[in-house]
Amino acid sequence: MAESPQPKRKREEEAAAAEAAPHDGTAAPFPLAELRVRRVLRESARDKTVFLHGQVTGPSGEGTDAVVILEKTPFQEEKVSELLKKHTKLELQMHNDIYSTYHLYPPPELSEIKTTVVYPATEKHLQKYLRQEVHLIRETWEDYRSITLPFIQSQSFSIQWVYNILEKKAEADRIVHENPDPSNGFVLVPDLKWNQNQLDDLYLIALIHRREVKSLRDLTGEHLPLLRNILQEGKEAIEKRFGVPGSQLRIYLHYQPSYYHLHVHFTALGYDAPGSSVERAHLLADVIDNLATDSMYYQKRALTFALRADEPLLKKFQEAGRV
Repeated sequence: MAESPQPKRKREEEAAAAEAAPHDGTAAPFPLAELRVRRVLRESARDKTVFLHGQVTGPSGEGTDAVVILEKTPFQEEKVSELLKKHTKLELQMHNDIYSTYHLYPPPELSEIKTTVVYPATEKHLQKYLRQEVHLIRETWEDYRSITLPFIQSQSFSIQWVYNILEKKAEADRIVHENPDPSNGFVLVPDLKWNQNQLDDLYLIALIHRREVKSLRDLTGEHLPLLRNILQEGKEAIEKRFGVPGSQLRIYLHYQPSYYHLHVHFTALGYDAPGSSVERAHLLADVIDNLATDSMYYQKRALTFALRADEPLLKKFQEAGRV
């Protein structure tokens, strides 16, 4: 299914998507045992992920909404032998000649399920993770100026978590690389979708220090030094820290983005990351080449992206007769 923009970062599945906003580390642990599951918002057999809407009842008796995302993590090569040998229960399901199918039940310490929590969750969060039909939009520059930009400016999408990272009020210990230049610098951090236990699903995000650049539409030739720094320094930092060369990275921007502060995605090339489909991802190297050819490239060309049926921005395009 086509990816659609969300009013919060995609460091969560979808998201990832990635994808609950980080806190400053002072919050109490989420009371998982007290969660009452209300419904399954969405599930993916391919990604081994389920999105749950639940409620936690407080002392007053009122329930507070939460979104809980459960995701089975990839296998870790160094733990496979331990997985097969350490008190693992094996139940035969089917046997036919040389072929057999079993259910394998590993011990808890080898049965990790990555759990992402959005709490308290708003109706926007619930709608974000609910399965919806998706529509393709072909946005001209005039559409952006008359429909998309006014919509963005009218919304109150919080990106305080981005500023917390840039100001080192949160996730400072997770920073992989920083260029502190206020105009052409950025911070590189692991995406919350990646648990850093294996490289198969490597996922990092570069957040620029400049706060006035919202998305691909704002980029001009002026931003080429910034973009080149992200491309070159990001590849070097990832190879130095994780041993993954630049030729094995997919480096791209989203349009529409999941949050309106310019950021660049770095994922393992072999990882089918959420949002890496052609209707949303724009390779950073191509963006640089386009701007080097025409400084106003993204103020001229039409851009295609997907919107879910419940997205307010889709309604704006429908009201304007553009869908």
